[in-house]
Amino acid sequence: MFAHRRLERKVDALHYKLDLIMNHLGIQQGAGPLATAPPLPSGDGMAEIDALLAQGKKIHAIKRYRELTGCGLKEAKDAVEQRYPY
Repeated sequence: MFAHRRLERKVDALHYKLDLIMNHLGIQQGAGPLATAPPLPSGDGMAEIDALLAQGKKIHAIKRYRELTGCGLKEAKDAVEQRYPY
């Protein structure tokens, strides 16, 4: 019983820390408690997206983001624009 409460306190502390990190980075929390942020591409994916943005190929960057993460168009567009708002 005490182990269960200790685990709950640890999870609550992790949620609090995650909220602080998200606020610091300017990431908005989703509409509900189960909503998640779009995944970030792993490896050289973000470097590839940054290179496309540097070339002014925003649409290609959004398409590549979708290919790498599998997220929807709106999520990819928001993530890319958050990365490079120009």
